[in-house]
Amino acid sequence: MSKNKLKNEKPESKQPKGTTPNPDILKKDKEPEVKVKELVKDERTHKVLGVFFLLLSLYCFIAFTSYLFTWEEDQDKIFHYSTKELLFGDVKVDNLLGRLGAYVSHNFFFYGVGIAAYLFCYFFFIIGVNFIVGRRVFRVWRNIKYILFGLLYISMSMSFIAGGNNFPWGGALGDALDKWTSGFIGKTGTALLLLVIGFSWLIWKFNFSFKWPEKKIKPPKPVPAPAPVPVAAAGTAAAAAPVAPQKNEQARKNGLREEGGILQTPINEEIEEEDLPPLQLVEKEELPIPPAHAAFMPPVPAPVIVPEAPAQWQSDLIRTEEEEMEDPGPLLYIEETEDTASVLQPKKKDKGGEVTFEIKSTYQDTEEDIEVVAPVMPLEPVDPFDPSLDLRDYKFPTLDLLENHSADKVIVQDTTELEKNKNQIIDTLKNYDISIQKISATVGPTVTLYEIVPAAGVRISRIKNLEDDIALSLSALGIRIIAPIPGKGTIGIEVPNVKKSIVSLKHLLASEKFQTSTMDLPIAIGKKIDNENFIADLAKMPHLLMAGATGQGKSVGINTLLVSLLYKKHPSQLKFVLVDPKKVELSLYKLIEKHFLAKLPGEDDAIITDTKKVIHTLNALCIEMDLRYDLLKEAGTRNIREYNAKFTQRRLNPLKGHRYLPFIVLVVDEFADLIMTAGKEVEMPIARLAQLARAVGIHLIIATQRPSVNIITGTIKANFPARIAFKVSSKIDSRTILDIGGAEQLIGQGDMLVSFNGELVRLQCAFVDTPEVESVAEFIGNQKGYPDAFLLPEYVDDKDPDGRELSIADRDPLFEEAAQVIVSTQQGSTSLLQRRMKLGYNRAGRLMDQLEAAGIVGPNMGSKAREVMVKTDSELQEILNNLL
Repeated sequence: MSKNKLKNEKPESKQPKGTTPNPDILKKDKEPEVKVKELVKDERTHKVLGVFFLLLSLYCFIAFTSYLFTWEEDQDKIFHYSTKELLFGDVKVDNLLGRLGAYVSHNFFFYGVGIAAYLFCYFFFIIGVNFIVGRRVFRVWRNIKYILFGLLYISMSMSFIAGGNNFPWGGALGDALDKWTSGFIGKTGTALLLLVIGFSWLIWKFNFSFKWPEKKIKPPKPVPAPAPVPVAAAGTAAAAAPVAPQKNEQARKNGLREEGGILQTPINEEIEEEDLPPLQLVEKEELPIPPAHAAFMPPVPAPVIVPEAPAQWQSDLIRTEEEEMEDPGPLLYIEETEDTASVLQPKKKDKGGEVTFEIKSTYQDTEEDIEVVAPVMPLEPVDPFDPSLDLRDYKFPTLDLLENHSADKVIVQDTTELEKNKNQIIDTLKNYDISIQKISATVGPTVTLYEIVPAAGVRISRIKNLEDDIALSLSALGIRIIAPIPGKGTIGIEVPNVKKSIVSLKHLLASEKFQTSTMDLPIAIGKKIDNENFIADLAKMPHLLMAGATGQGKSVGINTLLVSLLYKKHPSQLKFVLVDPKKVELSLYKLIEKHFLAKLPGEDDAIITDTKKVIHTLNALCIEMDLRYDLLKEAGTRNIREYNAKFTQRRLNPLKGHRYLPFIVLVVDEFADLIMTAGKEVEMPIARLAQLARAVGIHLIIATQRPSVNIITGTIKANFPARIAFKVSSKIDSRTILDIGGAEQLIGQGDMLVSFNGELVRLQCAFVDTPEVESVAEFIGNQKGYPDAFLLPEYVDDKDPDGRELSIADRDPLFEEAAQVIVSTQQGSTSLLQRRMKLGYNRAGRLMDQLEAAGIVGPNMGSKAREVMVKTDSELQEILNNLL
């Protein structure tokens, strides 16, 4: 054998003493001894157990909560399959935590303690917290007593309250306790027993005080305080006098010191820092420059120290002596910009007492704004998923499809008309002894705003009451007085222009404000009086209510909103649900059905005109809203923006039902017709969508010709904060739509008032003609689209007789067995069939409907059990023989 070969020798410890160890012998490693006691006491073991119990608590909480919503679908599968198939098979359940979650929840609720099972989540939570923290945060044994009491009391109480309900609120334990107690002391006795036990536990836990309030004793009369001691002025000897101890503290605060029990005024003594009053910010007033003999004047008190003004203001802070003598008041600092340079120029007072008049500059579109720029899809994040890849070749409509209706890009300011109107306004006010200090004009597309500053002492209500007199003097229709203008110290008088300008939608869509917009749903509405483009986000509104008389621009306004969305959004990002009771207004958009429209499954026309289909569509939208909220809940997000961001980052699994959610805009062209024909069936789903659908990306645009209170109810108005009012026939209609008058004084043809974000703005609606809408729709419709329109969830009306016919020939195989159970127990309860026959809620409910059709049980009576019509087995057998 070689020398390098290892030999089997005795361990080194057993070798005789005095012998040298052989290097060729392989030493055995010592096996570490695991001590159970040390492992149990180890801090790491406690933390691992704490994490386990916390996760167990969270797991049970999620499973139980999901069971509240999925118990009807999962019960059939749990009863039908064995435990082995359920846990190790391929059964699909609806519980968020899968088959194990459904199985555990069913056993805790159905065979256990019902809703009181949530106490187990609390028990696992307190155990986990105690283990992780390493100390007794919660008292375990005290909480165990409370949990045991809660399991018995809550389960029995829920079974007693929800007796006859299909959901196992109290579980098997609660039902057993309730059945025994009700049989022993009756229903009334059981109710009293539960009340006594509940109040007894509350009194034992919180020890409420039931003492009768004692009579208050009048306090003794206060003793009059001694007269205060006079103190001499600083710098001289003070008159010393003894002072009561309770006065010392206040005297010290007044700057006096105590020596030998006598308060004296300190001489040449520094005041401590904590005795100084807090520093206050004082508004600085401009002091006049002192004359040359100011050095011989008596000294003035030290000025208040304020921070030094910035360098760019130094020149503004200097005024000459003549200016100071003319206006000795505080200075007003105004930061001057290029846009306001002409307005803020100083104006000298006219010696003749004439009112100053100026024409304010308005916002003008530049050549770059009108340049035709093709919209570009915003770049997606680095993540590869892009919802627009389904239509990768889609091209946005170009601006050359629209027409430029206004030949002049700049609003023409007729100085003769402006001067004439100015003089008429001033003369009318003078006739009523109302003087003004200043008047200015802002020229808009259709209306000119005259802003006046009344003289001191003039009441605003006097000017407001002269609305008709000013309209008479100007010979104009649609005079509107804003007294005062919000955010300004002026009164506004809106006068229609003799020569009106058309606001073209092409100008608004080509502007930089729209092209560079990052809004979710940008809509170009129109232009303000100062010619500024008004572009808002429909997703922030979040719903829009439009009203106006016939022919005042509602249909054009709807086309403006829809076309502006088509120019900005990809078909994968936006879907329209169009409701058109008139059948002709929205038919232009049928060409884009496979790109932007949504409809019900099985419908041929995506433009909804039938009232019954409108009801089905609105309820289908409610179902879609609920489904989207379920997706947001599973994804852990709060709104559609966060959800789609997660989905595009591939953080959500499509195999679990997650999908990219496009925005859905519901457009109703004539809401009054729907209310008159369907009433509550339309109002209720509209109200639901308006209340809840904002977060999941469903927005509403509703238009009506009749803004009366029976059409636009309080429920509708409360959930439509953004409103547009075209010209209406009366002041009552204006108050119905806007909560304020003014819409009855509009001049029509797109002149409108927009109430948004608490502001009321007058706009001229952008104009888009029918051929332009056709061109845009044809441009989109000629491109490759989806195979079909976006399908909404299917909705089945419970009141539809076609879906409620029940055929006895197609009865359940367990029909006879169920009938025998019902007749033998004389209890027409669906939950009884579930327990006796191990059925799910859906199948047990169908069996009960079939028994009702056969005349064995009576109709549904709510939470109470049905009446059993058959009393004996012989009667039942006769009925069964007749059904064969």
